[in-house]
Amino acid sequence: MRQNESPEPDATPGPEARLSRLEVQVATLAEAVRALVNGLENIPSEDVPPEDAARGARLAHELLLSQGL
Repeated sequence: MRQNESPEPDATPGPEARLSRLEVQVATLAEAVRALVNGLENIPSEDVPPEDAARGARLAHELLLSQGL
């Protein structure tokens, strides 16, 4: 066996594994969008600090990074 060869003849993921991975990615994207929406829900004013939008954006970014997106 060559050094770079996989021990398994077919190392590519099957349709079920790819679908499962896509489902996780879509769920993560939905969470990120929810975090952005929550941060941007209120227009910044004296009562609503602009930090809310920044917090939502930061959370969305962290969610995406945590899943490698």
